[in-house]
This record gives sequence, structure tokens and C-alpha cells, in this order.
Amino acid sequence: MMDLEPDRPPHPPAINYILSFILVGLAWGLTTPFIRHAARDHPGPSPAHAALLESESVQQSWWKRRVYGAVIAVVALLRNPRYAVPLVLNLTGSVWFFLLVGKAELSLTVPIVNTLAFLFTVIGEWWVEGKVISRGMPSFPCFASCSRCGADVDGFKTQ
Repeated sequence: MMDLEPDRPPHPPAINYILSFILVGLAWGLTTPFIRHAARDHPGPSPAHAALLESESVQQSWWKRRVYGAVIAVVALLRNPRYAVPLVLNLTGSVWFFLLVGKAELSLTVPIVNTLAFLFTVIGEWWVEGKVISRGMPSFPCFASCSRCGADVDGFKTQ
């Protein structure tokens, strides 16, 4: 008799999912404080850009003022490597997350990755700005519930 069920590719081991969760959490959480710090310390538009924004044709139009100002600010930030490198890593994490959601169980992937992103954001805030999370934050219930999600090993199996 012929085999009616097509050959399925082997399902990746659980360690691949765990490492993927950690990488996405790192890419999202650890880069956020660096992006925020670089944006906060950004010096503003260069003198040439400031002159363009102060020109009469731009000042007469509310729309031109807003659009030119936004475009100049975005370009200036993207030209700053302290901002652009963490941003690219953060966006790469979004691509990884999209690929991960296609393979892993959605009900496990989202809370685990978001919890790891929160954890790495706290670590990054401590590293970049010296902030320390207060004891009043509800972090323990968040981590406890996600560790409970991770205990559901059936989420890693194919249906």
C-alpha cells in the first residue's frame, strides 16, 4: 500500500524555540534603553537644516513646517549610529518574532517573548542609566505566569 501521508520535515527541538525566545527578547528589550538614551541626547538639527526650517517659504506653511521638521529629525536620528544600530537590532528582532510566530505556539510565544523583553529592558535600563526596578513593581507574578506557560511542553509539538 502507498503511504497517503506526505513526509513532514522533522520538528525542531525545543532548545531552538527557547533560544529564539531569548534572542527576540534580547533584541527587543536590551535595545530599547539604548534607543531612548540616544534619542534623548540627540543634539537637534544641524545649522544647515535649521536654516532650511527657518526659511520664509517653510515658515509660511504649517504643513511644510511639520513635514520638513519631521523628515529632518528622522534623517538626523538615523544618521546617528548610537540610535541607528540599536534600532536595526530591534527591528531585526521583529522579523525574528514574525518567523517564530509562524512555527511556535502563539499562546506561548507572545507572553514568553514579552516577559523576556521586559526583563532585558530592566537590565538595559540598569546598564545604560543606572535605574533599578522598585520592589513595588509586579514583576514576580509576570515571570511566574510565563514560567507556567513554559511548563506546557505540548505547545512545542506539532498538531
